[in-house]
Amino acid sequence: MAIPMLRAAMISHSTSKKLNTGGEDAFLVSNYNGGVIAVAVSGWAEEDVDPSLFPRELLANASNFVGDEEVNYDPQILIRKSHAATSSRGSATVIVAMLEKNGTLKIANHYFDCPFQLSSKKVGQTYLDAAVCNVEMIEGDTIVMGFDGIFDNVFYHEIVPTIVGYKDVAEAAEALTNLASRSRHVIDSNFDSPYSLEARSKIVTGGKLDDITVIIGQVVSS
Repeated sequence: MAIPMLRAAMISHSTSKKLNTGGEDAFLVSNYNGGVIAVAVSGWAEEDVDPSLFPRELLANASNFVGDEEVNYDPQILIRKSHAATSSRGSATVIVAMLEKNGTLKIANHYFDCPFQLSSKKVGQTYLDAAVCNVEMIEGDTIVMGFDGIFDNVFYHEIVPTIVGYKDVAEAAEALTNLASRSRHVIDSNFDSPYSLEARSKIVTGGKLDDITVIIGQVVSS
């Protein structure tokens, strides 16, 4: 019986304000059929803390633990072990997806503009607060992972036609990143973006300029 595998590609695009620091997003694609994205909480800059340090260390730890026997394709355990080993000050929102050998995709995702966050502070949310779901995958299915840089500026109904024309996941990831970063979605201050529709009550319009990180994976047979 063929074992499902994840063929994945990742792209990260920093805003012009963050180019000199490489942006504040961190990402990981693993040989263990997993993908992880961590997005920094920028507010730490007000305390003279580099917001990018926490998510980068968190994902460096995740890369060390992802093949651990205790993790065993469980995103919550991977988050727990990675968070416990992270010493940098800061906070990050995290999404983890891991494809089991039986074809089950396990996802853990840590109100508007105030997502669940992992933090260096002792009082805060933990891996137990993550939203977890399991999805049965079949060969040919495509997975799109990202955060506000993508989903605040691009509607779901725009994503599918953007990526379906590409067999190569790297080309699909690049096309989606270009859509989010170069189109009128970000440039036009009057555009009804997903972000502005959610924030209408707060009199916010237009897209949202932010770092963009996307992982696109396709389920294939080994």
